[in-house]
Amino acid sequence: MKKILICAGMILCFSTNMQAYAEDEPEISAKAAVVISADTGEIIYGKNYNEKLPMASTTKIMTTLLCLESGNLYDEFVVDSDAIKVEGSSMGLMEGDIVTKYALCCGMLLPSGNDAANATAVKLAGSIENFAVMMNEKAEELGLSNTYFVTPSGLEGTGHGSSAYDMAVLASVALKNDIFREICSSQTIKLEFGNPPYTRWLKNTNKLLAMDSGVYGVKTGFTDEAGRCLVSACEREGENLICVTLNDRNDWNDHLMMYDYAFEQTKILTLDIPENISLPLAGSENNFIKVCAQEAETDITIYRADENDIEYKVISHPFVYAPIFKGDELAYISVRYKEREIKNIPLYAAENAQSAIPEQKQENIFGKIKNFLFGKNQKI
Repeated sequence: MKKILICAGMILCFSTNMQAYAEDEPEISAKAAVVISADTGEIIYGKNYNEKLPMASTTKIMTTLLCLESGNLYDEFVVDSDAIKVEGSSMGLMEGDIVTKYALCCGMLLPSGNDAANATAVKLAGSIENFAVMMNEKAEELGLSNTYFVTPSGLEGTGHGSSAYDMAVLASVALKNDIFREICSSQTIKLEFGNPPYTRWLKNTNKLLAMDSGVYGVKTGFTDEAGRCLVSACEREGENLICVTLNDRNDWNDHLMMYDYAFEQTKILTLDIPENISLPLAGSENNFIKVCAQEAETDITIYRADENDIEYKVISHPFVYAPIFKGDELAYISVRYKEREIKNIPLYAAENAQSAIPEQKQENIFGKIKNFLFGKNQKI
């Protein structure tokens, strides 16, 4: 039986207290590791997964995500000449090169360019230090409680580190960005940058892409302190998992072994989206308006669960106000698994709702509401 609740707020959290208990768990060489459902965040396998460790260039998942979220990805600009003077892996930036943010994202996710990461930081925040503040603010927003960023590239700084679980959660968020997913799943990418820009190819350092056809990312990393680090994602028969290993000398094989194990523990559950939902309506002859979902993808990967673990909550304002036109987005369904939000499904008006209040009177009524909520001199 569906559980449907109407509420005006939203709770978002990830549980880190779940641990898999099953026979024949894989024996891996990583100091810390985790496998989670990409849909629910449920932990399927874990080893020291909350321990904070250096994570090397997997840091660039956050740097790339912030870059993609900043917009204007294809506007050209000249890279900061000081930012690109950095040791380690590189996308080949030179002083005076003309690039785009999109090119820098490719340079971070494929050849793991430290020059691309630093150039991104300066472009977005003016300095590496200011960008670290942005990174940590985003980490706090995502609930990454065992994560602290000092550099955009993953080159060590005092306190720079994360946990396997935090990196898995970060990857799950980043992969919801279609451009991020497209880049990190590409074995090679053709780009133009330089002074003047010219065509060149970038190659992905993630060998796992060629080892398993279901793998679609995400990021490699290595430093002497962090050891080999790897964040990957894999889809098999519609199920999606994310795997992270930190300080793992046998990461390629360990990821494949963990996927073989974890996919045996999970199953696909198709969401039974509630129908015939109505919202309280004000300012119309009718007291309610019908809404419907248009979300096509309703399959999620669940670990040891059934339909009784899924709860649906309709999130909306206490009232919606006429006039309303069919197709207007009015609310959304929060899909929860064991009290954790795993998916949002928009709800749209299924019909028109004309206002029963004359236009002049509407302005007076809504003006009074505005004054009551915000004060007479507030602007909204």
